[in-house]
Amino acid sequence: MKKLSTVILPLLLLSACTQEIVIDLEEGKPLIGVSASVTDEVMRHEAVLSFTTDFYSTESPRMLSDAIVRLTDGTNVYLYEEQEDNPGHYLTVDSFAGVQGRTYTLTVDALNGDDSVHLYAQSFMNYNVPAIDSVCIAPFVMDGVPIPMIQCLYPYFQSLPDPTIVYMVKIAKNDTVIADTLSSYSCIPMAGYAGYYVNGPEMLEKNMLIPIGMFMPDQLHDGDSIVSALYSISLDYMMYITYVMTSIGSNPLMGPPTNVPSNIMPKGEAVGWFDAASVVRATTIYHADTTNHMPLFGK
Repeated sequence: MKKLSTVILPLLLLSACTQEIVIDLEEGKPLIGVSASVTDEVMRHEAVLSFTTDFYSTESPRMLSDAIVRLTDGTNVYLYEEQEDNPGHYLTVDSFAGVQGRTYTLTVDALNGDDSVHLYAQSFMNYNVPAIDSVCIAPFVMDGVPIPMIQCLYPYFQSLPDPTIVYMVKIAKNDTVIADTLSSYSCIPMAGYAGYYVNGPEMLEKNMLIPIGMFMPDQLHDGDSIVSALYSISLDYMMYITYVMTSIGSNPLMGPPTNVPSNIMPKGEAVGWFDAASVVRATTIYHADTTNHMPLFGK
């Protein structure tokens, strides 16, 4: 007991002396935050504009209204209009589908205080797989051993040979997106596996099964409709998502040593990202009374 007390006492003294430390950060002019995207689905595409806030602020960001927002592919020009009931949220006036293989340019003209600001960003819409052949719901596999307590979504599709393409995943259950924040999206960089048939024989031989979603037993019910969406994005956008994920938190001593990157220009006027992406979707119906087997291609 004497040895134990000599360990506990210093810990108690240390915990009794802790206090909250607030680092005095220099405040600058707020920057404009831009979150915008265009896809090859027929819809009204959105751009969200706001102002950055103080590091320690707990208030919602101030939205940017009355901006002039445009999108062009070099031939067509699409205008945005701000939503009356949702300030700072702009939708294209018309519904349209973007085209794979084209470069899109977003421009924003707005006021930041008394200063007029002209922002712009470009994004190339990568090609995507023609289709997801199927999506299987099966137990998670670790070192070749199935773990029934965790059900996963395993997609089957022919990936593209381009190693710079990343597949960003969004999952919806019964028409409700499960993860609808940037920091919760998952990304699949194919890199050395570009051109492989995902979860096919070549990947099984390397024990490289790729799930795109996970569910606990109480999260799935008979008849649930699961929609898996693959967005074909760039490596740069994946890195932006990664930085956002690792920068969450209020501790200034944690996180990456550099600011989150941005493709919004000119530098020093704005933060955020504009992305053009192609989308492919597949729907799977979960049946609780049948065992979901993963196709192992004869194995």
